[in-house]
Amino acid sequence: MSEHTYKFGVSMSCGGCSGAVNRVLAKLDGVKSYDVSLDTQTATIVAAPELDYETVLKTIAKTGKKVNTGEEDGKERSVVLEG
Repeated sequence: MSEHTYKFGVSMSCGGCSGAVNRVLAKLDGVKSYDVSLDTQTATIVAAPELDYETVLKTIAKTGKKVNTGEEDGKERSVVLEG
């Protein structure tokens, strides 16, 4: 399996918001690189094969920021969390 690229549209209104997303991604096992942009309201993550989409989504959602859109390897995915 090869690495994954996940892209999320996240509602972030200030540097503190993007900083919170940066912090949780920095601590998440399996994240190879990431870019959080306050300007474009996006978080793009390059992840190891074992790090799945739902784990990254849940991690970003834990910051309290609203996740509006999600993509896995260029394909649109749901941002509704199960359970």
